[in-house]
Amino acid sequence: MKTVLASREIKIPDGVEVSIKSRVVHVKGPRGELTGSFKHMDMDLKIVGGQYVRVDLWFATRKQLACVRTVCSHIDNMIIGVTRGFRYKMRFVYSHFPINVTHSGSNVEIRNFLGEKRVRKVPLPEGVEYIRSADVKDQIELVGNDIAAVSLTCAQIQQSTNVRHKDLRKFLDGIYVSEKGAIAAEE
Repeated sequence: MKTVLASREIKIPDGVEVSIKSRVVHVKGPRGELTGSFKHMDMDLKIVGGQYVRVDLWFATRKQLACVRTVCSHIDNMIIGVTRGFRYKMRFVYSHFPINVTHSGSNVEIRNFLGEKRVRKVPLPEGVEYIRSADVKDQIELVGNDIAAVSLTCAQIQQSTNVRHKDLRKFLDGIYVSEKGAIAAEE
């Protein structure tokens, strides 16, 4: 059965400009600018009264209805990204060989993982900043406006330290996400 109209609204906060043209959403805020394309989803995106973004979907099946909330979440994440930004914290876990992580150019280099000589390189996309935590030992932070770029970089770092050909119950070494979310507003 099809639903006649599914509609959701997202509030635009003060200090954020949102413009929509043919399902391409531009969000501009104090931290920068983000763009998201939703051309692959067949729905109406409108700005209502300059204060809300409305997402409408007419005569939709169950699978198409799920896209309404997804698009709203993406736009909401873009708004949070340009106002506060996202921070992911990663911790190094090792039992014997200390993992050495450095930032060189636009790459994150991982050395001495399980004592291997191989240097693992993970590219940092544009807009993602690498920070080595000064107060906590064996921790790095990845900060950026685009949640997709920041989380993708964390996933690539974690997957580059997968243990292969050994018992995973015993060899728990790696670099794992310990904390993630929006940067808290400084007061």
